[in-house]
Amino acid sequence: MPFLEEKQRFRGIALPPSGWVLTLLLVVYIFTGLIGHDPWKHDDAITIGIAYDIAEHGNWLTLQLAGRPYPDAPLYYWIAATLGQLFSWLLPFHDAARLASGIFTLLTLEFVLLAARELHGKDQAAAAPLILAGSIGFLFHAHEAQPMLAALTAHTAAYWGLTLLPRARWRAGAIFGCALAFGFLVNGLLPILTLVPVAAIVLAKSDSPLADAGTLLAGILVGAIPCGLWLVAVNNVSPEYLASFFQAEITALTRPVTPATNLSRYLGLLLWYAWPALPLAAWALWSKRRMLSSREIAIPAVSFFAILTLLVSFVGMRSAIALLLLPPLVLLAVPGIGSLRRGAANAFNWFGMTTFTLFAAIAWIGWSAQVFGWPERLAQRAVRLHSGFVGEFDLLAFGLALTFTGIWFWMIVTTPRSPMRSIMHWMAGLTLFWLLLASLWMPWIDYGKTFRAVSASLKEELPGKLDCVAGANLPLAFRASLDYFEGIRTLPQKSDEAAKCSWLLVQGNVRDLGSLAASGWKEVWSGNRPSDRRSSDKFHLFKRARKANPPPSLTNLEAETPPPDALTPTRIPAE
Repeated sequence: MPFLEEKQRFRGIALPPSGWVLTLLLVVYIFTGLIGHDPWKHDDAITIGIAYDIAEHGNWLTLQLAGRPYPDAPLYYWIAATLGQLFSWLLPFHDAARLASGIFTLLTLEFVLLAARELHGKDQAAAAPLILAGSIGFLFHAHEAQPMLAALTAHTAAYWGLTLLPRARWRAGAIFGCALAFGFLVNGLLPILTLVPVAAIVLAKSDSPLADAGTLLAGILVGAIPCGLWLVAVNNVSPEYLASFFQAEITALTRPVTPATNLSRYLGLLLWYAWPALPLAAWALWSKRRMLSSREIAIPAVSFFAILTLLVSFVGMRSAIALLLLPPLVLLAVPGIGSLRRGAANAFNWFGMTTFTLFAAIAWIGWSAQVFGWPERLAQRAVRLHSGFVGEFDLLAFGLALTFTGIWFWMIVTTPRSPMRSIMHWMAGLTLFWLLLASLWMPWIDYGKTFRAVSASLKEELPGKLDCVAGANLPLAFRASLDYFEGIRTLPQKSDEAAKCSWLLVQGNVRDLGSLAASGWKEVWSGNRPSDRRSSDKFHLFKRARKANPPPSLTNLEAETPPPDALTPTRIPAE
């Protein structure tokens, strides 16, 4: 049933949102929490570490992490390093570098809006960025230094180009070709391979497939030029690095996976990760079941299932990689908003308002516990989780959080009745909750997730004149943080150079302490982040006595093992 017009005592935001209102809402969503905290593990610290190396040491073509090669597509790191240098007068390097993610997130939302306009028309298109921004998995990654966000930008631009084919063929081909080139330069082969089935279904639905295929091919050839220039430049500087890059790409796509297990992991992730895009897309499929062969339903539906099949068959489940599943889901979900029955739309609206009002109350109570010690039991729990944390009242953060809480209740009261109201409230509520966490909880979260204090404590134990530090079992994020915060770079314990080092740094339970002691090594320091409570998370520093033997190979270590969906890069193993 159509929604009836209702008289508003106070004028709220017109729906669907457009112009400056939509832009302002998305900008607040994107840039809140993007700055104001240290690099966090996993990908955030690693990505910032690579960008920092570019800025400090000029390794633009052959990327390095803490002094060692890191073969990867370079464009995201180039942009992050450039922003880090440009805004160093205003922000710490890590905050300025993370602005790259904000730019790519904003572009992604713009491109998905443009693609939705081509598929579903201008009136429904505004739902697309709201659904994408309201997806929990997107929020999860949009506020970290994450190269996969740039790959997502490439994907949404490619969808825009492909949906533009019927009315602007050559423009569409150019956009698609540039999107493919951009995807390769920011994330390698995966963004390109997952767009192949999307292009195939678009050509299958085309009225002139041969002409459209020729146009896309011409665009691809144009896009291949910058990719070729980068490959030639790298090959001239370091053929070994280029070979390592392609080997890493091929290994990532050919690593043995069990499709059934992988499918269950992806589907289990999507249940929360793609909310509310997933249920809205399912409803669109059901309500438009008589139009399954139509272009606006077939293109996103077949694209989603094709990409899911590729990921399940060849790529181990990773939370960041699942971002590539969101654009087709969002484009499929757009008509689901307009076709929701009134009862379902009202239920979704009330669920969103109730959920995020409750979450906002929890955020305020948790902040009170951190700063004022009330409720007392919650305050004790917060201190127990992050031992040593002392909360302080921040007037600016308090004022910002209070202002946006008031705006949230104003929106609830004044937003006019519309099919778009439920998704508008959901996205605004998610933004409010994230803003409250970023403004009120950020000191507590940052205290538990940063390696800054651990790095500083370790630095104090080392002499001013340091020969070298051998490392065993050190995760990439810690190596990156140690280099970024204190300028300390470790050597792999098994390397020839490490045999001369006077210091050994290890993470994990060192079971062969006896062999270390017998070789003349003494533990002088240990430490870990407040949030790491397992003994296997602790770092240990050993000092070599005069005339001591080189340390024995430490193979019996219980190291930090990330969960299956953690954002742990697999290009380079830990030491």
